Amino acid sequence: MSGLIGRKIGMTSIYNDAGKQIPCTVLEVGPCVVTQVKTEEVDGYAALQLGFGDKSEKRSLKSESGHFAKANAPVKKKCVEFSGFQEDYALGDVISADLFQEGEFVDVSGVSKGKGFQGVVKRHNFGGVGQATHGQHNRLRAPGSIGAASYPARVWKGMKMAGQMGGDVVTVQNLLVLKVVLDKNLVLVKGAVPGAKNSYVIIEK
Repeated sequence: MSGLIGRKIGMTSIYNDAGKQIPCTVLEVGPCVVTQVKTEEVDGYAALQLGFGDKSEKRSLKSESGHFAKANAPVKKKCVEFSGFQEDYALGDVISADLFQEGEFVDVSGVSKGKGFQGVVKRHNFGGVGQATHGQHNRLRAPGSIGAASYPARVWKGMKMAGQMGGDVVTVQNLLVLKVVLDKNLVLVKGAVPGAKNSYVIIEK
C-alpha cells in the first residue's frame, strides 16, 4: 500500500468537538524523496523507493552517494519501498504529509522497545503457578510443566518460555488520523504506536 516514512515524536492528547479527551501519537511524516522508481519491465514489479532523513556525507559510502545523486537528493538515512500510489511520481519528487487526510485510517509499523530477558509472566502473560501458601515459596512466577516425560519426551518447538522480549517489528492497524499539520509535516493518530521516541515508523494507508 502507499505510505510514507516518519519519526515518532511522542504522545499527547487533544479534545474533540464534544469535549472528550483523546490520547494520540504525534508523528513527523516526511518529507520523503523518491530515490528510485521500480517498474515491471525492468524490476519485475512496480514500486517507489522513498528516502527520509538526511545522512552526513562523511558517513556515507560512495555507492550510497551515487545512488542518491541520480535523484538529485542528499544521502538519506532510511529507505523503504512502497507500492500502490495513485499518482505517478518521478525520480526526485518530494511527497509530504498531505498524502494523508483527517478522518482516514492508517497502519503504523515500528520496532518495539527492547525489554531484555524477561520471564513468562511478563513476556507471555502467564498467571504463575500455585499459591503463596502451603509451604511453597519460590514458584509464584514459574512457567509450570513444559512437556511430558514418556511422550513426547522432548519440548515442542515454539513453547512459550522466558527469553528476549521486545525489539520486534510490530504493526498497529486501523489507527484514526485525528489531525494533519501540513506546515510542520505532522500527523496525529489516535492511540499508541510501537517504538521509542525518535524511532522510525512506516505509515501506510
